[in-house]
Amino acid sequence: MNDEKYFSKPLILDEAAESSNAELPAFLSRPEGAPVYHGFALVEETKTDGWCFGAITAFQESEGCEAGDGFVVAPDGSRAGIVWEVGAQEMQEVLSPDDERWGVYAVWFPRVVHTAEDLAFNFRHVLPELKRKYEEVRSRKSAS
Repeated sequence: MNDEKYFSKPLILDEAAESSNAELPAFLSRPEGAPVYHGFALVEETKTDGWCFGAITAFQESEGCEAGDGFVVAPDGSRAGIVWEVGAQEMQEVLSPDDERWGVYAVWFPRVVHTAEDLAFNFRHVLPELKRKYEEVRSRKSAS
């Protein structure tokens, strides 16, 4: 681990998401049957071929955002976690698939994010890798 100081980024919440406890935000108190990452916002500008990026941490920064946390929603509604940063590496598995999601993956975006349009460009850049991983996980599940 390097000597960089890590700090917490603001969360991007879906204010319309239902919480099972009025005292807590939806992501901390998911209603029964709600999907993983419930309570975090989908970024409409990223919608592509039935896929969508959901943001957990803020990404719109005037000086540019170089890393963050999010998730991807597949056309069937299933989800996977995304840890992203700017760079050029192959996608890596962070957490294996489980009952709630088809895994958590580290991905690298080609450019710094200033706007939702930048995020959409980057999401579309990594989407082919995510689609391949999704199909791989789906085929393993159907084989078992």
